Amino acid sequence: MAQKIRQDEILRILQTQGYATVRDLTAILHYSSATINRDLNILQNLGLVKRSYGGVELVGKQDLPPLPIRFGFMKKEKRHIGRIAAELIEDGETIFIDGTTTTQYMAPYLAEKKELCIITNNMQLALILGEYNMDVVCLGGHIVERPYMLAGDETVENALRYHADKAFFSVSAFTIDGRISTGSRYHLLHKVMLRNSKKTYFLADRSKVSDSFSQELCDFSSLNGVISDFEFPQETQKNFPNTQFICV
Repeated sequence: MAQKIRQDEILRILQTQGYATVRDLTAILHYSSATINRDLNILQNLGLVKRSYGGVELVGKQDLPPLPIRFGFMKKEKRHIGRIAAELIEDGETIFIDGTTTTQYMAPYLAEKKELCIITNNMQLALILGEYNMDVVCLGGHIVERPYMLAGDETVENALRYHADKAFFSVSAFTIDGRISTGSRYHLLHKVMLRNSKKTYFLADRSKVSDSFSQELCDFSSLNGVISDFEFPQETQKNFPNTQFICV
């Protein structure tokens, strides 16, 4: 594959997925990491991509890929994260689960749980869990990401009515030193979920690692646990002694 063709293919992958690691690109394109890194350096010098800790993204990309595409990205990792998260839930609990594609992978592992009440802003997750004959509350509001993600003032107001034993959520980015960013659409909803839950757990695959973001939600000191395929440095873990780090 000629260099220009290979670089165009990298840009196409980033346009589809929004983010990729060097490992992802080497696996897809069947080139060495050294070759991929050279291509990424060229693309970065051209101002087309931005490299961050562990991966690369398009410069100036404001919109995330559609939900169905994001659901399929990092599928294996999200499945492992979802399974571990579901194991933390006990029968009879009330649970906040946000509408992100990562938390949606918890669904199949909740089938055998008994007497759960699930509160979510994800219509598809609500439909799936409804098939398991459990109590499901869909928070309502406006569809802000088609086909099934809800947010807005009504969603936040409805969430304020509920208190949960545990909350499980994911976001668009986090830093290796333990800060979490969330998009403006979901910022207030995530705030309510964290405040109205006895325990809170953050779920994220390594593609969410970033060195900068615009709107901070909280840091790891606000959480009971972090579940990720990213192995945080020991220094970060020591800075948050009351937070459990679960690497899948």
